[in-house]
Amino acid sequence: MPNFFELAIRFVNLLVYALTAAIFLRAIFSWFVPPGSDNVIMRFLRDITEPVLAPLRKVLPSMGMLDLSPFVAMVLLQVM
Repeated sequence: MPNFFELAIRFVNLLVYALTAAIFLRAIFSWFVPPGSDNVIMRFLRDITEPVLAPLRKVLPSMGMLDLSPFVAMVLLQVM
């Protein structure tokens, strides 16, 4: 029977995996869904990922229309 710490580590790993997948899906969908559209999936992904991506956008230098914050967030989540 797993102890509390093993369960906590598994739970955190699952959350990191889910957040990484949500960031990846948001980045991919942003290529196909026009900005400002009222898509339920994009709204859900934006609500989940924006608390992670917004602080990174403030720190990262602007690269024109290229947003590197999803890539940096996924790398940081995997390192964590």
